[in-house]
Amino acid sequence: MVDGVVPTLAELVALRGAAQGRRPPRRGRHGTSGHALSPLRGRGMEYAESREYAQGDDARHIDWRLTARSGKPHTKLFQAERERLTLVVADTALALYFGTRTRFKSVQAARAGAVAVWASVRDGDRVAALRGSLKEAPVPPAAGPRGALRVLDALTRWYAAAPEEDAGLGVALDHARRLLRPGSRLVVLADPASIAALPAERWPALTMHNEVIVLLITDPLEQRPPQASLPFVSGGRGVESHRVQLDLAVSGQHQRWRQEFVAPVEAALAQLPARGVRVQMLSTDAPSESWLPLLGRARAA
Repeated sequence: MVDGVVPTLAELVALRGAAQGRRPPRRGRHGTSGHALSPLRGRGMEYAESREYAQGDDARHIDWRLTARSGKPHTKLFQAERERLTLVVADTALALYFGTRTRFKSVQAARAGAVAVWASVRDGDRVAALRGSLKEAPVPPAAGPRGALRVLDALTRWYAAAPEEDAGLGVALDHARRLLRPGSRLVVLADPASIAALPAERWPALTMHNEVIVLLITDPLEQRPPQASLPFVSGGRGVESHRVQLDLAVSGQHQRWRQEFVAPVEAALAQLPARGVRVQMLSTDAPSESWLPLLGRARAA
């Protein structure tokens, strides 16, 4: 096996050290209006606080007294429900299974996801993961090293080779929206082209009650191509492959390359912060934990 081409469970586990030194989890406030999250863990059903009802909440936990006083539906939160959920969404577009420096984009995506998982476990979160699939169920939320290993195993499988059945990042985010609860953290590992294909209206619904981080996985060749003639092999997923010679010294070819690979990154970096998304480009030759300062940072105005 060639290092950097296929992620291994061992290397994802070893990235636990990259999350060391992270700040301790924030402690929550008790009361009817607190939205801060608590590191409390366990399966107990001790009442913790109440908040406004959100779609998907269990109707059996409606706080009828507060609902009557406020005129707005409220639901009770119990101790086990106060753990924050960190959900890793893995884009498995074909464009990710490629790389020219240090490692494949797919391997960098798996590594960045592993860093997110270990940082979240350290913060006392439950962790879960999913990809754009109409057949494969998400990795269910779980706390601690056991929950982390389930997610890491899934990332290893998903990024070892392009899954034959990939319904796209849009489907993955539809699944994510159904799993998220107010106060969750969403980490999206994506090719810039997958982000560019999504309508801008999709993000506000995700960021309204959640912390959303998008990591744009790129390769140096995509962002800084040489002005030279380069050979490529096209094809994949049932399409017969063939060699293509692309002369990037020609102005028109260079411009088309920029529109295909550079423009989606620039657009995402410019537009997503205005929609409440924390976004960063993560190149294949960058440290896999270099995006960690995004965690817990105040949203852009």
